Amino acid sequence: MSPVSADVVKDLAPAGVLRAAINYGNGVLAQRGPSEQEPRGVSGDLARELARRLGVPVHFVSFDGAGKVFDALGATPPDPLAWDIAFLAIEPARAAEIAFTAPYVLIEGTYLVRKDTPYQSVTELDAPGRRILVTPKSAYDLFLTRTLKHAELVRLPPHDDDALMDLFARERLDAMGGVRQLIGKYLATNPDLRLLPDSFMDIRQAMGTKQGRTIGARYLQDFVEEMKASGFVAEALKRSGQSATVAPPAA
Repeated sequence: MSPVSADVVKDLAPAGVLRAAINYGNGVLAQRGPSEQEPRGVSGDLARELARRLGVPVHFVSFDGAGKVFDALGATPPDPLAWDIAFLAIEPARAAEIAFTAPYVLIEGTYLVRKDTPYQSVTELDAPGRRILVTPKSAYDLFLTRTLKHAELVRLPPHDDDALMDLFARERLDAMGGVRQLIGKYLATNPDLRLLPDSFMDIRQAMGTKQGRTIGARYLQDFVEEMKASGFVAEALKRSGQSATVAPPAA
């Protein structure tokens, strides 16, 4: 990429520091490090590289869910935890406030179900009387809210694993929606569960900045394309021990 102009730096780091929102609710993209300023994973690596190119320090702002990242942006009065860049899935409900890049990673959204249920495909869950557990304001919650015709969504804020499994079992819910790699972890301690083989969506993980920062958003778009093409994203995923698909070049 060409040298960074002062206008780009002003757009993306107006306070002289790049405030990067890190969503620890998505363990494929971010994992906690020794401190809040040392996150591991592809999100942290991309933020550090971007800050290096801008010539400013990076300050990480931690969140435990994508919905909280989005809410911090539009809070009134302004939230002290607001950010300059974030790593979120592209969703129409967010695009009015966030200027997204093309995706840099694609992740599958699927369902976790009990082994004794008859479901073999995600389409079978969209039926009257079916209840699906999701995290509020997550990408898959927003998508399923838009697309499901009959099933009911049951929302539980980001919580510990025991609370999720307790609610799932106690309420006899039909499925839990989520990122395949993340909800798949429950199989190790719950042998009576299984993942459906197909998916209900490709979760398109992208970088974003606030709408109105046109110059910065354009630079961010080019930055993401270079990070994909150079192998940076693939290497960052590998270093953090995560398996995900690097998104293809933007059309």
